[in-house]
Amino acid sequence: MASRPLPVASGQYDAENEQISRRTIENSFQDLENKVDGNTNKKSKPSSLALIRFQFLLMGASSG
Repeated sequence: MASRPLPVASGQYDAENEQISRRTIENSFQDLENKVDGNTNKKSKPSSLALIRFQFLLMGASSG
């Protein structure tokens, strides 16, 4: 995912610039929420495998 920089603020209020900034922030939060939900629900194979590996490492650490 490529990061999208926010537009630079002008000296005066610009409604269009404000809408672009707001939409960019909303999209960023939506992307982040989707990634967190995917990892929490183990929908993607890499996140599922990473979680299983982490649990396996924790099991080994508790017996030592």
